[in-house]
Amino acid sequence: MNAPASIPLDRAAAPTPADLSITIRDERFNRETKPRRWWAGDPFGTAWHNALSATFPRGEAFFIEAVKAHRDGAGPKLEAEIRAFVKQEINHTREHIAFNKLAEDAGYDIKAIDRRVGELLALTKGRPEILNLAATMALEHYTAMMAHEFLANPRHFESADAEVRDMWRWHAVEEIEHKGVAFDTWNHATRDWSKWRRWKVRNLMMLVVTGRFFKNRWEDSLNLLAQDGITGWKARWGLLRYLAVSPGIVRRIFPAWLAYFRPGFHPWDHDDRALIGRYEGEFADALLPAE
Repeated sequence: MNAPASIPLDRAAAPTPADLSITIRDERFNRETKPRRWWAGDPFGTAWHNALSATFPRGEAFFIEAVKAHRDGAGPKLEAEIRAFVKQEINHTREHIAFNKLAEDAGYDIKAIDRRVGELLALTKGRPEILNLAATMALEHYTAMMAHEFLANPRHFESADAEVRDMWRWHAVEEIEHKGVAFDTWNHATRDWSKWRRWKVRNLMMLVVTGRFFKNRWEDSLNLLAQDGITGWKARWGLLRYLAVSPGIVRRIFPAWLAYFRPGFHPWDHDDRALIGRYEGEFADALLPAE
């Protein structure tokens, strides 16, 4: 394991914490392990997380390009944010490629999900790049909301394979750390826009993203459940119960999703770095100072 590089972000503008640092944790998971097939503890959690992970390699590459496309003219603080964001997302892509191979080795066919993501991203090629950034900002809010919930509520992975759980927790920590980068890049890129235009485009894109996100992940999860022989109402009710009841990640993130629409919203309105500290306390060896 390589010692991580820590990039301090000296940002004075509220509400981003002035002492926030983004840490590059170059960790690797799921290379030699062969956990049981239902590594989230049950088929419904496994299907949901497999469906999520299958989108990440192409999705995170899209995030990187959308943010980098708007870095011109950024000040030193935002430049540091973007560099750290890119490094973290590259590592996340690598680890989800490994996780997706784990899923395929366990017998799941997830290639159709990857193809659909590729087709959807191809549709963005001709549209204004600022809309790609708006979509990235909305999706980064989703990853930050789920990351907070994964770390705050151990029930999500209490029955999971230990190394799989550690991979998702590692990813969650870094999503929390860089949750403001796409948003700050948006503020930089739209600095000449009116507040009303910013608010309108940001929120309309969140509504579009939300509809597509849940429609596609729901269909992908049902497809994966069918591969486990779970179909019909049993599949639909089981998945709905997992998402909305217990552990209920969709129900639990709803207040944070709603907050996105508030005028003046910023991802760091809620400082949840204590969750990062909890992780770092358990994985101190991953945080040795870089030489």
